[in-house]
Amino acid sequence: MRSGRSGTPEEAQGAVLANEAEGYLLAQAEREQARSEAAALCGRLPWLTTGQAEDLTEHYVQQRMGLTRQALQATADRAKYLRGEYETRYAELRRVLLRVHTACACLLVSGCSAALLLIRGS
Repeated sequence: MRSGRSGTPEEAQGAVLANEAEGYLLAQAEREQARSEAAALCGRLPWLTTGQAEDLTEHYVQQRMGLTRQALQATADRAKYLRGEYETRYAELRRVLLRVHTACACLLVSGCSAALLLIRGS
């Protein structure tokens, strides 16, 4: 899916709409795949009546969609958790980098000042 970072409100609304459409299409593709698998299963069970095959297909599709939903939710939860960890680590690295650069700048300024004092004192 697309990232939700857009500039204008219209772009943000367009991104939301695109994400919803993409999610709908992915869900429909998953549903069709489940129906195809259920039809193949029912084809290997020739003794099923038409009603039984329809029931089996519907139960299989519902079960499969539930499992897919759980897998996607687990993936989304993990992504959210990892994003939090990465953002925390990034902020920590930025603080360390700022401290190092500040220390280097202070050393450079004090070194230049000492050099100027030495030159003027000579």
